[in-house]
Amino acid sequence: MVYSTNEKARFDYEILETLEAGVVLSGQEVKSVKRGSASIKGAYVKILNNEAWLLGATIPPYQAGNAPADYDSQQNHKLLLKRRELKYLTGKSQERGLTLVPIKLYNKNGLVKLEIGIGRGKKKSDKREKIVKRETARNIERALKQRE
Repeated sequence: MVYSTNEKARFDYEILETLEAGVVLSGQEVKSVKRGSASIKGAYVKILNNEAWLLGATIPPYQAGNAPADYDSQQNHKLLLKRRELKYLTGKSQERGLTLVPIKLYNKNGLVKLEIGIGRGKKKSDKREKIVKRETARNIERALKQRE
């Protein structure tokens, strides 16, 4: 089950490769994510001190009244990766023009997982080209439906 997706990731970036990572969450954060109130729009992944972190994701408290006083819905979350994967991501993130982007937050065997994409930013012309293709396909579909 997919809890949250980052639709702009595939529009703004050409995703070259994807990886799966676990996310370190507290109990109430897991409940909040499973309820569907988490958002990874505008979030990104960064490697700090040989650890992968999810920055900018919003996970509101499960119950606002029971939330700890110091709870921050924008706090950073550590990502669980194998050492080999972490080294690979570190190398890719240091390459010129490549970015680590969260694509979707989902459930796998009862655990909350994050799909990370290694992407290269698209230029405006590439984005416009995609929009034109989409509109052309819609117009063709419309014309075919009107013929029938």
